[in-house]
Amino acid sequence: MTTVQQVTIIMVEDDEGHARLIEKNIRRAGVTNEILPFLDGSSALTYFLGEDGTGARHEGRPLLLLLDLNLPDMTGISILERLRKSEHLKRMMVIVLTTTDDPSEIHRCYDLGANVYVAKPMQYEAFVNAIRQLGLFLSVVTVPEVA
Repeated sequence: MTTVQQVTIIMVEDDEGHARLIEKNIRRAGVTNEILPFLDGSSALTYFLGEDGTGARHEGRPLLLLLDLNLPDMTGISILERLRKSEHLKRMMVIVLTTTDDPSEIHRCYDLGANVYVAKPMQYEAFVNAIRQLGLFLSVVTVPEVA
């Protein structure tokens, strides 16, 4: 993903400290793609769906979403549901990256079309290592274009 595919990474994470650590450690894994950060679900949905509410403006672009479930204005589950209902965004790669490790939430995310679910470790070193591993994964995965 570093230079072969120009994937835009959208990160929806309300904890600015986590957001900085995520970006820093993805970069350490060699990922140089643009990362667009959003602190809440509403602004992220506005970005994705656009003025017309369809997401058509992203057509032909590979997008990858790093999605926290616990946001101040809505849940990541709500965002995932909205995106998967969009004809244009339903194929977008979604990686849930959250502190929630409840099996029912994990199942729900996969049922709604999440591609990957990563529970953020609570310990700093484990968190940093998990994100670096995610960055290595992102550097080799092929991300589909938005319809």
